[in-house]
Amino acid sequence: MSFRATVESMSKIMDDMGITELDLERQFLFGVYRKHIHLSKQQAATVAVSSAPVADAKSATSEPVAGTVSGYALKSPMVGVVYLAPEPGADTFVTVGKQVKSGDTVALVEAMKTFNPIKSDKDGVVKEILVSDGAAVEFDQPLIVIE
Repeated sequence: MSFRATVESMSKIMDDMGITELDLERQFLFGVYRKHIHLSKQQAATVAVSSAPVADAKSATSEPVAGTVSGYALKSPMVGVVYLAPEPGADTFVTVGKQVKSGDTVALVEAMKTFNPIKSDKDGVVKEILVSDGAAVEFDQPLIVIE
């Protein structure tokens, strides 16, 4: 059974049993994959904010983020590892409260040994950073909230 199929079947079991959170871990030849899943009855996929890599989301376009912070979520266009600075020890691309313009690089996502710049798709102020540096991210996972 594929990892995706395992997650989908576990999600259904969780829903049937009323379980709302689950931590998954799978060992691969190249490393360990960890996933924290938080289910919500209000919507099928939610943004869970914590220090660990988390979240599931619905679309690649910006849309309002669920929770207390209003704004739009800039989402990862791919699966990979997110970096908030151009290199170790350097200043981060953005910080909470920083003004960003459309086209500004706000993070990098490493996928298959390639560093892909993640650019803001709108002007605004960074209200929240939803991922930690070096965290594994999923396709469509919210990275940064811009208002």
